[in-house]
Amino acid sequence: MRRWPYTFLVILSVAVGITAIIASQRLGVPLRDPDGFLGPAYVRLPLIGLLFFAAGIIPQAIRRGGLRGSLKSARTIVREEWTWLRVVNIAVGLVSFYVCYVSYRNLKSFLPLIRDDVLYDHDLLQLDHFLMFGNNPAPLLHDWLGTDIAAQILATSYLAYLPLIPLTLGLVLTWSRNASLGAWYATALSLNWVLGTVSYYLIPTLGPAFFQPSMFSALADSGVSALQTSLFKNGVTFIEDPTGDDIYGIAGFASLHVSVVVTACLFFERTGQRAMIRIAGWSFLFITVLATVYFGWHYIVDDVAGAIIGWAAVSIGAWATGNRGRRKRRLAEDTQPATSESEAEDAVPSVT
Repeated sequence: MRRWPYTFLVILSVAVGITAIIASQRLGVPLRDPDGFLGPAYVRLPLIGLLFFAAGIIPQAIRRGGLRGSLKSARTIVREEWTWLRVVNIAVGLVSFYVCYVSYRNLKSFLPLIRDDVLYDHDLLQLDHFLMFGNNPAPLLHDWLGTDIAAQILATSYLAYLPLIPLTLGLVLTWSRNASLGAWYATALSLNWVLGTVSYYLIPTLGPAFFQPSMFSALADSGVSALQTSLFKNGVTFIEDPTGDDIYGIAGFASLHVSVVVTACLFFERTGQRAMIRIAGWSFLFITVLATVYFGWHYIVDDVAGAIIGWAAVSIGAWATGNRGRRKRRLAEDTQPATSESEAEDAVPSVT
């Protein structure tokens, strides 16, 4: 199965896509494109692919031939390094990731229709209270960090997650000449959506901000507060009419913000990225964890579960793509421009 490193990801995306379609049919609720405001997927995906294609060629072309000779260098790079197999692998990685993401968003939206019997917010709120020695963690952070400037900083960081994750995927897919590395990262990220969906159904919660909003009333208005308001309004509208245009997006356990960032950090560590990249990744994870509790997106156990999902996604992805036990090497070794096909093959690190 692992002779082609994308085999597992393709099977996973087909399976979760079929699951979303079956659930949609049985519930009588149409599937929706969660990011449809950016245009239809058949337009958006090719544009994203072309953007990453350009990002993978233009810097190399300028480095090789300067501004004047960049066009000629770009043609040489495409001829020597961009085989049809490489293009197909990148397309499969992007499409499979997108299928898993859209399926996850729709299955998450079906949550109040399928698991409407119980919520575990009260139990997890009590657990937070116990873990913090009789205190709720969010008010403690509000007292320590303040509710104005800190809210704006943490909100900016929290919302930066939305474009950063697909951006890192695109960069890994296009800049690495080793197909198994791109497949590993795409598979690991996609597994987050699948495992996260399972966690939503196992322990349905709303999250502190939606279960006990009074704890967060002192926070300054920010991009996060606007997002929470939008999610609440859309959630109410969806429950009133599931066949309408809105999608339900409220779920606490587990934190996929944390799980996906943990996945990125562990992938950077296991592929031996430069210290600056690894430090930036772990720093962003620390700020993300703070933000999830500060704004009431998640309980403490949500973040712990998210970290476990992130670790599991990287480990399963490594096994599924033939990278289990792989020695640490910098991904940069795979992204150096090669002058010939044989040189490109030599630059690909060994997989054990």
